[in-house]
Amino acid sequence: MPQTIYREIGGRDAVEAVVADFYDRVLSDERLTPYFEGMDMDELRAHQIQFISAVAGGPVDYGGDDMREAHAHLDITEEDFEAVGDYLESALRANGVDDDSVEAIMAEVMALKDPVLGR
Repeated sequence: MPQTIYREIGGRDAVEAVVADFYDRVLSDERLTPYFEGMDMDELRAHQIQFISAVAGGPVDYGGDDMREAHAHLDITEEDFEAVGDYLESALRANGVDDDSVEAIMAEVMALKDPVLGR
């Protein structure tokens, strides 16, 4: 069985650490906090853990709503999408994820840019 990024980076514990760090970064950016007002952050964290696990090849099927539908009501700008991506990349690196794994995960995330932005 090929080694997955998920296993290489330390499995669920590592993903949970990355997601906690990621949301600390995102929620400390006042440009981004309006997107999260009134949201169930525990549910969002759980979805993000599933998502990162899935794109990293973990034993998780991402059961989130279609990305376009899930983000349509937010009217996210390209600039804000890029900022969130930068925070995710920073959180991955700060938690010891190697360059190749960071690049592979970020490629999966960037592939979702158009649907998230409603294009």
